[in-house]
Order: sequence, then structure tokens, then C-alpha cells
Amino acid sequence: MDLGLEKITKLPTKQKIALLVLILIAIGCALFFLLLKPKYKELKELEEKLTGLKTQIEENRKLAANLPILIKDYERLQKELELALTELPNQKEIPALLTSVTDEGKRAGLDFLLFRPKGEEPKDFYAAVPVDITVSGTYASVGNFFSAVSRLPRIVNISNVVFSDIKNTGEKPRLKVTCLATTFRFLDKKELKDEKKDTKKK
Repeated sequence: MDLGLEKITKLPTKQKIALLVLILIAIGCALFFLLLKPKYKELKELEEKLTGLKTQIEENRKLAANLPILIKDYERLQKELELALTELPNQKEIPALLTSVTDEGKRAGLDFLLFRPKGEEPKDFYAAVPVDITVSGTYASVGNFFSAVSRLPRIVNISNVVFSDIKNTGEKPRLKVTCLATTFRFLDKKELKDEKKDTKKK
């Protein structure tokens, strides 16, 4: 070791400076790769995490600012749902509802030729209750009947309307109208369970 140092001390000044520079570069590289580079990588990862957290905080702030609006929207939708639910009768109310449909037809001046309830069609949480209807009357009577049905407190859809057998008897022509009146009712808990069982069997 002493021999090495003696050789170095005897080197010309330029070589001593060059050797010193090389040693400093070697120490610098060692420090960079062993200490600084891992820390730099860790710093970059922390910066990325910090950016992600800042973005999340900003999104949470926006959500918090919109919370009162979201609560109001939720309450409004709840009220709309409650209102919609009142328009779907339960099983016990169906006969009365169908009776009110025929009453409206008679009040409008129609003669009922057919009023035939069909099989119920279960859906997710409700069942469609279709009824085949054939009536006879004037254009005005038919229009008044459809208008009265649309104003019923319960939902009744009229579809598949067909006009036929138009007869001119006196001043006002009479015609035969066939249509499908469909109302809807809630399925109770037992019916929902039975429906799920039937679906699983299929």
C-alpha cells in the first residue's frame, strides 16, 4: 500500500489531477447508483401517489359539493316512485278496475260485445293484466271512452286498436272496435318467490 502511495506521489502533477478526477467520478457514480438512484425512484413513486391522492381529493370535493343536489334528486325520485306505485293496483283491486273500464265505456255510449280477461303475464315485480275488448258505437263514443280510460287513477294502456264494420245508421255512423286493454298489478312477496322458483326450474 505504501509502495502505491509512493508511486502516486512521484507522478507528474497532471497525472495526479487526472487520477483524482477519476477517483471522484468513481465515488460519484457509486453514490448515484447506490444511494441517489433508489431515492430518486422512490421520490418519483411518491410524487405519482401524491398526484393520484390530489385527484381523488378533488373528485371527493366535487362529490361533497354535489351531495345536497344528489340528496334532493334522490328524494324527488323516491316521491316519483311512490306516486308511480299508487298507479299499480294490487290483486284485490283488479276486478274493481276492470269494472270501472266497462263503466266508462257505457257512460261514453258504447255497447260491449266482448270483455275477456286473458292470462296474466308476470314481469320483474309486476304482472301485466291484458283484456280483449270489442265495443260498438260512434266515433265520438269511442274517442270519449279512450279519453276516460286515460284519466283513470290506475294505469290502463289501450293497444292493437282495429276499426271495422262501419255502418251508417241515421246521422252518426256506428262502428265496431276491437282493442287490447292492459293494466298492471304488483306481485306480492309470495308470488315473487314462486316466480323466481319457476324461472330457476326453466
